[in-house]
Amino acid sequence: MINKCDNAQTSDETQHKVSGIIMKKSTANFLMLIAIAVAFVVTPVVTFAQNSNSSTGQMKESGSEVKKAGTSGAHYVKHGRMVRGGKHFGRHMGRAGRHFGRGTKKAVKHVIS
Repeated sequence: MINKCDNAQTSDETQHKVSGIIMKKSTANFLMLIAIAVAFVVTPVVTFAQNSNSSTGQMKESGSEVKKAGTSGAHYVKHGRMVRGGKHFGRHMGRAGRHFGRGTKKAVKHVIS
């Protein structure tokens, strides 16, 4: 039911005030979300930066490549794509061998010198 005593300008003004308050709250929430997201993205990069160029870093990288080989190969085989699974398995195993070889090379150079 329409209230005939209400002035059109007054009701319009209160609507704008309410929508302005809602807009301010949603903007503040959005900015807070962005600030938290940036904090989570930047923190691990700064605090957990490690030098994977050492012999132990290369060996660890080799192990994680073997894990990737098993998971990616199994994922494709599970869905019936045997050739693609074998291809990805071989790629990751090759990278694991490369990392293991580099780690061995660095360890031997460190022992010799």
